[in-house]
Formats: sequence, structure tokens, C-alpha cells
Amino acid sequence: MSSSATLVQAMAAEALALGRQDWTGPVLEKAQLCLSDAFSGAFEAAPLAHSQQAASIAEPGESALIATGRGASHGDAAFANAVAAHGLVREDMHTGSVAHFGVVVWPALLAASALRSGPVTGHAFLTAGAIAYEVGARTGKALMTPQLARMFRPTGLCGPLAAATGAGLLLGLDEQALASAMAFAINTAAGLNEWPHAGGADMFFHAGFAAQNGLRAARLAQAGAFGSPSVLEGAAGLFRAIGRTEAPASIPLAKAPDEFEILSVFHKAVPACNYAQTPGQAALAALAKFPAAPGKITSVRVDTTDAALAYPGCARSGPFRNALQAKMSIRFAVAAALLRGEISEACYADPADPDITALIPKIDLVADSGFTAAYPARQGARVTIRSDETETTAELEDVQVAGPDEIRARLARHATIVLGDHRAAQFLSLLDTAVTAPDIRDLNALCRRDDTQSSKRSTRNGT
Repeated sequence: MSSSATLVQAMAAEALALGRQDWTGPVLEKAQLCLSDAFSGAFEAAPLAHSQQAASIAEPGESALIATGRGASHGDAAFANAVAAHGLVREDMHTGSVAHFGVVVWPALLAASALRSGPVTGHAFLTAGAIAYEVGARTGKALMTPQLARMFRPTGLCGPLAAATGAGLLLGLDEQALASAMAFAINTAAGLNEWPHAGGADMFFHAGFAAQNGLRAARLAQAGAFGSPSVLEGAAGLFRAIGRTEAPASIPLAKAPDEFEILSVFHKAVPACNYAQTPGQAALAALAKFPAAPGKITSVRVDTTDAALAYPGCARSGPFRNALQAKMSIRFAVAAALLRGEISEACYADPADPDITALIPKIDLVADSGFTAAYPARQGARVTIRSDETETTAELEDVQVAGPDEIRARLARHATIVLGDHRAAQFLSLLDTAVTAPDIRDLNALCRRDDTQSSKRSTRNGT
């Protein structure tokens, strides 16, 4: 690639070069884990209102609607599956870009694989996903600032680019076409952060728009459409238009396996905002040492990062119209941890829980300079609980994440609930061997509920 190449042209060339290498080991293992985590969220969130709404408007087609018995058009499937994967607010997290790429990339790639007429190896699928994370994360790190993240949703800005990159690689686009796919996707960068204030469900659908638009961008480029090469750094490019800043001279991608951004992605242990994770976990640690009953708490101090307090909805003290607003709130997570002894989906069943809402006014949030300086490499927090007689403090240097065993266990649990024992076993077997799978397209059939078998069982049972 010449020195006069634009940013998307250079990234397209580097992405294709990465795709030609035979990646093994940690990069593909992490991609496989991220894929499992996205499926886990989609299975568990399938019954929720926003997941049902997204699936209900899908036109019939050949791509899988995860956890349903139906297929949908490729774009509609990418949209609905992304919404479901995002539905618990327990998605993977890339802190440097403040974005969740798993809920966008894997639904787009699942649909793209269904577009292929021949086999798609698991190696090719996971490689395309890892490179999609790389492009989205590197661009997000260059673009996002705390000020920008207050207004625009990072996943909505960087997700379409990531999805288009992965889908474009899977569809076999050449360098010029891949650059065009990236350009079209960047044109769809969107997502406003008004939803935490208003109590809207917009956040869930940001992921759907990003996945659908990224896939459509790749298909447009495949059809020969030409996108503006200077869409990032141009006079009206993304950096000037949204960031109000000059674009960097380059956005270089990984040169070695240990440089891939996907390796820095972590998986949430609890279904809440990234910034509520460590404070809630520190609150649990403090509670374990607190000698008095939770009802004796007179005040709570939470020390965390500037970024956590600045992100929309995270410093909110209520009222909470819905579970999503509560899941964004650091105060709600800390109060739930102290009163319930856990931070689980059940804690958010009643956002107006009177015990939790009574404790929230006693919680002060403070920006700590040390935690702020360590961010985003680490996300520390300190929680101090006081009663009339005692004071207890617990500190965590970084967020406690869900490990591979936990991710696999919650995926197996909810896949079995949705798919039944036999199909879940087939699905999990393919996912566990995805790196060497000869045709990953089988996931499209296996992640769908077998309503035919359910109907047969009901008929045999006389119901």
C-alpha cells in the first residue's frame, strides 16, 4: 500500500494481509470464547421484550434467528441476533474504545456465512472475527474521548466498521471492495446516548443497526459500489464530523499475535454496565467483612474512575423507569450488592425496589486520581461502608471478569433450556471445536429451536 493511501485503504490492505496468515493459538481461542459469550447472551435474553420486538419484524429467510424456530433475511437476522446478544447488558467489553464488538461482529458474520454457497471453515470465521475486532477497536481507540462518549454510543460509531470488515473478509472482498465496505459502514456510524436519561431501549438496538449496516455495507461493496476512501480523515470525514478533531496519520493494525486487540477484551461477570462492575464487586468484598447487618449502613463511599462517573447514566441515583437504567447505575449495583449479597439479573427485576432505592441516597461517588490514572488498562474501585459503630473498606485494582469455564457453563445452561438436550449438545460440540470445524455454517441450523420436534412431541403426548 502506497504512502498516499487513505486510512480505510491502509486498514483494508492490512486486514487482508492478516487474513492470509495462518493464525492459531491465543488469538483464535479468544475469538472462540467471544463467540461463545455472544451466543450465551442471545440465548438467555431471547425472551426479553427488546429481543422479541427485533425478531418480530424480521422477514422470512435463510439466516438463523437465534433461539427461535425461524429463519430470517440475512440483514434482519443480523439485526435481531445482535439485539438479543446485547439484551442482558452482559456482553464483552473493549475498554480502550468503550465498545462492545462481540454483539455486533458475530451476528453479522453468522449471517454472512449463510450467504456463502460453499463451506466456511471455523478457522476462516474466527479469523475474520478477530480482524473485525482489531479494526473496530483500533479505530475506536483513536476516535473516542470521554466527551464524545457522553453524546455518542461508541458501539454505534465503531460497530458498523467492525462488522463490515469481518463480513467483507468472509465474503472474499478484494482490497478495493473491502475499503468501500468500510467506507459505507462508517457512513452509518450512529447511536445517541440520550437513552440513559430518558429510559429508552435505544441501546439494545444500536447493536442491531451496527450489525445489519455492516453486513449491508459489505454486500454493497461486493456488488461493485464504490465508497469514499477519505471517509475517516476527509474534510467531512468521521473524525471532523463527529469527533471535531483531526484524524491520526495512521491506524496501524496488529503486527504480531500478541498485539491483537481482541486479547484485551474482557467478559462481564454480571449483567450490568462496564463501569458498575468493579464498584459492585468491591461492595460485595466490603460486605463480606462488614460486622453489622446491611440495614445498619448509614453511608457508603465509592471511589472509582473519572470515566465511570462521566459515562451517561452511571452516576444516576434514580428514579429508574426500567431495568436498563438500573443496570447503568453504579449506585444501584452497589446498593443491590450490599442488600442482596449478589449482583444478578434478579436484582434488576424491580428497578423501584424500596430497599435498594432507600439505600441509594446514602451512596456517594468520588473520582479517584489513582484509579483514573490507571484507566483503561485497569478499572479499580474502592467501597467504604459505614454504620454508627464501624467502618469497612474493600478495594479492587481491576474488574473481576468471567473466565472461560463460567462462560461455557452459562452458555450450556441456556442453550439446553432453549434447544433441548440433543440439539444443545450438537451446538456446543461444534462451538467447542470451531477452530478446526470444516463448515461453521452448521451453526445457523443448530442455534435455532427445533419447533418441528416440539410439535411432534406435543402430538405424541396428546396435547
